[in-house]
Amino acid sequence: MKILFVASGNSEYYDVAPFIRSQGESLSAQGVEVEYFPVLGKGVMGYLQSARRLRRFLKENEFDLVHAHYSLCGWVAVLAFIKMPIVLSLMGDDALGTFFDRDKISFTSCFLMGLTRGVQPFVQAIIYKSANLETSIWRKNIAHLLPNGVRLAQFRFQPGAYREELGLSPDKKHILFLGDPADLNKNIQLAQSALALLNRPDVELVNVYKAGHDTVVKYLNSVDVFVLCSFSEGSPNVVKEAMACGCPLVATDVGDVAWVLGGTPGCFVSSHDVQEFTEKLAGALDFAEKTGRTEGRERILALGLDAAHIAKQLVNIYHNVLKTNPELCVESQESLHQTR
Repeated sequence: MKILFVASGNSEYYDVAPFIRSQGESLSAQGVEVEYFPVLGKGVMGYLQSARRLRRFLKENEFDLVHAHYSLCGWVAVLAFIKMPIVLSLMGDDALGTFFDRDKISFTSCFLMGLTRGVQPFVQAIIYKSANLETSIWRKNIAHLLPNGVRLAQFRFQPGAYREELGLSPDKKHILFLGDPADLNKNIQLAQSALALLNRPDVELVNVYKAGHDTVVKYLNSVDVFVLCSFSEGSPNVVKEAMACGCPLVATDVGDVAWVLGGTPGCFVSSHDVQEFTEKLAGALDFAEKTGRTEGRERILALGLDAAHIAKQLVNIYHNVLKTNPELCVESQESLHQTR
């Protein structure tokens, strides 16, 4: 089986988002051939130009189906006008809107949500990462709930191994915030306010942004507590990655966070209330000092959220799409040969 991933390629830090490439590599380990097509440029013209590039690319290369990550990339695949099965993964804000405060989304993201609903007649399967994203899906019969998995061989348990390399002071407790501090949805202000309210000079906040997976692994094994403060998420990979590394954590109750944590000792779910978040942060710091690492890795395995298990389920979705849409598979190959 040969799959083409269509995903944004506009980042200055990587050609394809690390979690998307990680999913592709997990599929490769299952014997699936995966290639990547980056969507370049922004705005209407950027996506139309990417659709033309994709059409040319698909005329010269054969695939069984296209897997588009994010609804705008789904539109790129649709507008390429190649008759081939399309699987669409909804990522979060394309389904729920872009949050900038509690229960407040940007006006422009309403247009994106409309595009998410509008693309659904043209795709053969929709994958959503957490139950809260289902509200944007009206074609329930082709929808599949499937979170991203964690590559446990990469996000491994190595507590304290990199503190010196990362320049983390041995006299401090470190709270890790992973994300763009300028992204209002990521809500770094909650972590900053909680730290101020905690009023512990021995605790400092570490913000890491646009780091590769290998660097993230080092931080998750070296800090005392990880925090996720977002107003909205689907199935945040970084929470599962922190658990795989056994890192105590505090996360706001967004997406599937509460389900993933499942009461694991040392892993706390909080509201966006600063007082409550501070109390949970104090509890996580206390757990880190007295117990050290959590049993989050065992929880990830129990839920079947390891990358290999998720990849097998994704392959089954691909097979089902190909089996239930044979006319598209035949037409796509015929159209390719006719244009050569």
